[in-house]
Amino acid sequence: QERFVESGGGLVQPGGSLTLSCAASGFTLDTRAIGWFRQAPGKEREFVSAISWTGRSILYGDSVKGRFTISRDNAKNTVYLQMNSLKPEDTAVYYCAARDWEVSTTAREYTYWGQGTQVTVSS
Repeated sequence: QERFVESGGGLVQPGGSLTLSCAASGFTLDTRAIGWFRQAPGKEREFVSAISWTGRSILYGDSVKGRFTISRDNAKNTVYLQMNSLKPEDTAVYYCAARDWEVSTTAREYTYWGQGTQVTVSS
């Protein structure tokens, strides 16, 4: 069965850091771009970051530029999102998603989705 497993979410104080992981099982990420999206209560799903299948093309949403870093380890079939300098407005459910080859900022262009992991930034 093809699925993603996201992990690494939790409660963190403002200014803190978390690293999210997105591990695929049942399919390979080698030829797929991976995107991270987030959705806060009452808000639309928002693009966070994406990395192409080669890792050479990387995009970030304006609200996370300079604070978040996406990376991938194809040998482990896993993609990571390092989140630093977290703010209360980063609170959301974070989802990883996959599509073939190249990056996109549009959620509907992604085929596979994980179940999400909750990130809460609060003092």
